[in-house]
Amino acid sequence: MASENLRQELDRYLEQHPDTRFLEPLMPDINGILRGKRVGAEDFGKAFGNGLNFCGATTLMDTHGNTPESIPYGANDGDPDIMAMAVPGTMAPVPWAKAPTGQFLLEGVNLDGSPYPWDPRTILRNAMQPLYDLGLNPVLATELEFYLVEHDGEKFIPLVPRIPGSDLPQGGPQYAMVEDLYEFDDFINDLIDICEEQNIPSGAALSEYSPGQFEVNLHHVDDPVLACDHAVLLKRAVKAAAIRNGMAATFMAKPFANISGNVLHIYVSLLDDDGNNVFAGSSKDGEFSDTLRHAIGGLGQMMDECTAIFAPNANSYRRFAPNAYVPSTPSWGENHRCVALRIPLSSAANKRVEHRVAGADSNPYLVVASVLAGIHHGITSKCEPGIMVPEGALLEHVVTLPIRWPVALDAFDAGTILPGYLGEEYHKLFSLCRREEEDRFNSQIPSKDFQWYMRAV
Repeated sequence: MASENLRQELDRYLEQHPDTRFLEPLMPDINGILRGKRVGAEDFGKAFGNGLNFCGATTLMDTHGNTPESIPYGANDGDPDIMAMAVPGTMAPVPWAKAPTGQFLLEGVNLDGSPYPWDPRTILRNAMQPLYDLGLNPVLATELEFYLVEHDGEKFIPLVPRIPGSDLPQGGPQYAMVEDLYEFDDFINDLIDICEEQNIPSGAALSEYSPGQFEVNLHHVDDPVLACDHAVLLKRAVKAAAIRNGMAATFMAKPFANISGNVLHIYVSLLDDDGNNVFAGSSKDGEFSDTLRHAIGGLGQMMDECTAIFAPNANSYRRFAPNAYVPSTPSWGENHRCVALRIPLSSAANKRVEHRVAGADSNPYLVVASVLAGIHHGITSKCEPGIMVPEGALLEHVVTLPIRWPVALDAFDAGTILPGYLGEEYHKLFSLCRREEEDRFNSQIPSKDFQWYMRAV
């Protein structure tokens, strides 16, 4: 089942790291959480040979690692194994492990050798194929935000720099404060080292718009699946670097009520088979092509039915608030950070669209699948994007997107375009999994209920 090159990749890694005691094969689930196991030397070759046994329902777990009872997989079908193969090029050390350990990504394979249909990497490949069929090749990068956090004995709070000469926390958002990066030099240097060892093409590190919040950019690549691999591996690296330095990191969409949430921004260009950027050119709205206008039109038209993917859990919807750089309607424009679909300043060769709706808690594979679906739909249907927001314009807080979890799931179920890209069956499975988690979450009685209602009611 495996190619000779894949077996040779393992051999080369073990030659370079002869003390390797364990390997950690990892596969993303429906939430983008990497799940896997740790195997000893006797099992090293399986994922690089005929395949490693892997529980197929793992890819459909909820955030707590439960298999939803409402789907026909897991407990309902005897929880059968699939075969899982190593993803070429993903072998890397795990420098934070106590024993010499390596890691690699897995992709699921049915027993007949066909791609496992519920693997997020398979879903993304299926969704982006229509663009390739048009001779259009996506070039893509992701950008992730996260918080470093600490516990004050009662609750989690942002881990913020201290005022020099004291233990007092620095006040204010202090956006782009380079001195804040020095305060966390050990963490940042560890993160850079991990990214280098694991071939994660990280770029600039930025102190973001809230205390304790950071952003890491990833480089553009011409393979959307690889771009998403980089995103999930970066999350793992950030958390590991934080733990190594006695900290904690979170990619929750809205961990703190009164400061900014964490986002996943997607940057996409489209090249033709000759390497020309088809978003470059001129149109009635500006120095960009009608192809880009139509792509934005498709992204806007599909945004309602995709919101449940961009905001996959209860906390995700706390991010949608006024004056928080969180779009709640499919607005678009050039050089404007309050819109949902931004055309950044760039040369013609680098003309791109930035999708600004998804939270950092979302599954990058499914977000990118939805974004590329919207672009393809817009181009092939020549969707009009509506009125462009002028650069520098003040935007009223207009809500047209389904910014509550049950409403977003209703819009997802009612969607007629996205199922054709994700596959009808996976579309149903996603809804069942998310609805069951929504039910489980809302069945809990939080202490806030007592604080608000016990005395008065």
